[in-house]
Amino acid sequence: MDKYSDRLNRLSYSQTFVMSNKVREMRAEGIDVIGLTLGEPDFDIPQNIKQAAFDAINQNHSHYSPVPGFLDLREAICRKLKIDNHLDYKPNQIIVSNGAKQSISNILFAIINEGDEVILPTPYWVSYHEMVKMVGGKSVFIKTSIDTEFKMTVEQLEAAITPKTKALLYSSPCNPSGSYYTREELEAIANLIAKHPHITVISDEIYEYLNYEGEHTSIAEFPQIYEQTAVINGMSKAYAMTGWRIGYCAAPTWLASACDKIQGQITSGANTMAQKASIVGLDAGKKHYQSMIDSFQKRRDLIYDLMKEIIGFKLNKPKSAFYIFPDISYYIGKILKGKEIKNSDDFAMFLLDEARVACVGGVSFGDPNCIRFSYASSENDIIEAVKRIQSALANL
Repeated sequence: MDKYSDRLNRLSYSQTFVMSNKVREMRAEGIDVIGLTLGEPDFDIPQNIKQAAFDAINQNHSHYSPVPGFLDLREAICRKLKIDNHLDYKPNQIIVSNGAKQSISNILFAIINEGDEVILPTPYWVSYHEMVKMVGGKSVFIKTSIDTEFKMTVEQLEAAITPKTKALLYSSPCNPSGSYYTREELEAIANLIAKHPHITVISDEIYEYLNYEGEHTSIAEFPQIYEQTAVINGMSKAYAMTGWRIGYCAAPTWLASACDKIQGQITSGANTMAQKASIVGLDAGKKHYQSMIDSFQKRRDLIYDLMKEIIGFKLNKPKSAFYIFPDISYYIGKILKGKEIKNSDDFAMFLLDEARVACVGGVSFGDPNCIRFSYASSENDIIEAVKRIQSALANL
């Protein structure tokens, strides 16, 4: 008799963490590996946020918070959404969670029944498909490619919608592609979704500030689907607070109330000191983090210029986030050092074994022809990583 539930057996391990664990193991054995796997800023947390956490401890904010988060934090989130995104939300429409991952899970648990369909444009963040499986839903994939900057068209979206479609889940800016949807593209999507009131849009905007060549637009800005849209954001990326686990959802009242109910039975409120520190981080505004954003843009330019010289790598220049997602289909089907490359996961293992560079294959992102490198690392590491990759491939 199988001790595990069918729900657990449906799930796969997160490949980003699988690869990062391999890096740790190899380094523990004394092997020099450059890790370009995790989407984690290598900057320290700004001092103003640290001080706010110390203050929260000294002020004894150590008891349970309300399930959706402290009121003053939810008010700060409302201010941020108004200033940055021109969005009007009230505190009772905000749910603060243990990271944006929980925010998305809350929504899926709240709205998805067994067999309901969730549309995922590919490539997607690794956990989206697994979350859909976890709640008993069915993922419907919209295939994109590097030639379209990994963005779906309205025509593709319309063709994917059925009476069983319950949600559209995507990220813009996108992990892993580094692309984002323009205002015009989102307006066209909003006009289509408005014709289908049974669909909820889950818009993951965690990389919002890391946008280098255009203006970020939230799809919730279009009034025709405001009541159908949940905006996901958090403190991990632009604020370098990955380990503090603060994410949030801004949603219509009906959905926020449902997420409150779900979270109240799973984790209750998020860490209290991290919540208080997040208020200071949010109120500081984007300008406070501009130097970090500028550094990521510089690294983006560096890794793009270097990688476009690698034989067999097909690139588009990412416009946001801190990932580059080259198409490496040139190598698929080839035998490299006695190893058959069946997909980009095999190619990622080849680079780890032969070049001592860790990245993440695209299979778990929904694109077996591409491979993700995070450039949330030092310029020296980026330069050395590309040298190693070129050397490993040149010696074939």
